[in-house]
Amino acid sequence: MAAAAGVSATTVSHILNEVEGKRINAETRQRVLETARELGYAPNGLARGLRLKRSNTIGFVSDQIATTPHAGRIILGAQEEAAKHDLLLLMLNTGGDQELERREIELLLQRQVDGVLYASMYHRVVEVPQLLRSVPTVLLDARSNDPGVPSAVPDEVQGGETAVRELIRHGHRRIGFINNVDDIPATHGRLEGYRRALAEAGIPEDPRLVVRVTTDAAGGYQAALRLLRADARPTALFCFADRVAMGVYRAAAELGLSIPEDLSVIGFDDQELICDGLFPGLTTVALPHYEMGARAVAQLLALTGVRDQGTGPAAQEMLPCPLVARASVTSPPRL
Repeated sequence: MAAAAGVSATTVSHILNEVEGKRINAETRQRVLETARELGYAPNGLARGLRLKRSNTIGFVSDQIATTPHAGRIILGAQEEAAKHDLLLLMLNTGGDQELERREIELLLQRQVDGVLYASMYHRVVEVPQLLRSVPTVLLDARSNDPGVPSAVPDEVQGGETAVRELIRHGHRRIGFINNVDDIPATHGRLEGYRRALAEAGIPEDPRLVVRVTTDAAGGYQAALRLLRADARPTALFCFADRVAMGVYRAAAELGLSIPEDLSVIGFDDQELICDGLFPGLTTVALPHYEMGARAVAQLLALTGVRDQGTGPAAQEMLPCPLVARASVTSPPRL
């Protein structure tokens, strides 16, 4: 290549490996780069990475995200943010298998990744694997009880407040909440948001309006029947998840109630196949999947110092959950 470009091998090496501090004029640099393209030359990324002490790759280890369509925007957000900084994402899915997870993390460490995103299918508290203590790591849709471990998670309390405020804004004061039975951050956070929104509006909390069920259509159906058959039934229901709202729609139809004229319904997650598939379309609160993926990469870059993100030190960060308005909420009927 040096002969074809009419320069020394040392000059070629300096240009192709982007060695700093070498005074090479623009014309020579351009000629070498054009010659390299014509000859189909590809730089040795591994060798360059060893010299610069970085590989320009990020590991992405998840339990089930890669096989779940509605969480795919987490991956997209991480990929696109990484691409902005010329970084590649090496994605591995464990399926919850701890032994497979160990082997996958060992593989990433052997590849000398610059850092790792350790991602969960749903917002939960996790223990960071011991192997990851040797590499910069950011938790994604998960957090640690150790405040020193950075993470990007949804703001569950704010999401719950947003949902209930939307119902209150339309005039509802008797608002039921079909919550989750599992002991996870979302269960507690969304309930806290529900309570805060009621208190903010001066609405007394009625514990009879809060029901805990499995987060599926069957759970939503049974809970809605119980709430809507009561003498003083709620005029609106806030559902822990869109899947729960599916069951609410079925129960309302069986009881002869029209949505939203007789009953307003709001969900959580913004699973488009569900929200757009229901009639009328389900108003919901979206999980910030894309934003979490992007922020986790930005956190990791700040943590590694590879790029100056201008965001200060990496931290446990909560991202807002926005309202997605469709057609399932309106003013309450006169009961």
